[in-house]
Amino acid sequence: DEAVRGTCEDASVCKRFAVSVGYWKDPYIQYFVRQAKERKAPEINRGKLEWERRHVPGYYARVHGVSYLIKAFLKKTECNCQVVNLGAGMDTLFWRLKDENLLPRKYFEVDFPMIVARKIHNIKSKPPLSKPIMESHSGDSLLIDSHSLDSSRYSIVGADLRFSSDLEEKLKKHNLDIQLPTLLVAECVLVYMTPQQSASLLRWAASTFPVAMVINYEQVNMSDRFGQIMIENLQRRQCNLAGVEVCRSLDSQRERLLENGWDTARAMDMMKVYSVLPQADVKRIESLEFLDEKELFEQLMQHYCICWASKDSSNL
Repeated sequence: DEAVRGTCEDASVCKRFAVSVGYWKDPYIQYFVRQAKERKAPEINRGKLEWERRHVPGYYARVHGVSYLIKAFLKKTECNCQVVNLGAGMDTLFWRLKDENLLPRKYFEVDFPMIVARKIHNIKSKPPLSKPIMESHSGDSLLIDSHSLDSSRYSIVGADLRFSSDLEEKLKKHNLDIQLPTLLVAECVLVYMTPQQSASLLRWAASTFPVAMVINYEQVNMSDRFGQIMIENLQRRQCNLAGVEVCRSLDSQRERLLENGWDTARAMDMMKVYSVLPQADVKRIESLEFLDEKELFEQLMQHYCICWASKDSSNL
């Protein structure tokens, strides 16, 4: 679990770096993670920079691809819905949606209690984060303690996603409405659970909400040599991909969703996502930094995917 929690820091640092270079705008990420400016040894700094540069275009595709689907759901429901961000880490989507007048009726975040405690501390101590929550809040007094925060439009809950009954109980305490159209977002989350645990979570979501959509971003094509190297690199950091067997192919990703109660499921590798993003903006980001290892970039992108599935009793 400690190594998995560490991936939250990696993702946050990489996003902060991408924003600072100009890949996309996010005025809130600076309040959750410091820009890494100095390290103990120059070679570590160079290694970190190289890692960031290699992953940043991938993060660009991930952020824009997932955001496109989320906004499509919000617009289709006219924001009369709820969003549950599973394993949200230091994500800033709530604040960005508020700025765009696209807030759902309620926005939930779930993560390990330790990560939640850190996020709540940042929110409490930084007015640019706390003010938008207060502005969108109405009704009873806002509830906040070390492992949860609950306002009328935003909740953050400390829970272990491997135990869906515990998760449901905590979300319901924070006024989860199972009758509302519900969007669940999981970015690099399910792969750290066993296939049985992720199946249980997906089954719970499909059986709980009459109208729902799930977006899952994670690894794919992991049974080839490049995938094996990715697994070995993570294992060296004591980070075990417990659910990697489901990441064999786009078909295995789709099948998991269909087998666990979802009506329709689609999947696309990130190279394909990159090719269908607005090309004028892709050209802009490609001019920001010289990408000298295009083949490696393409291989990396072919080993991540976005899958999305829906269950829709009212033909939304």
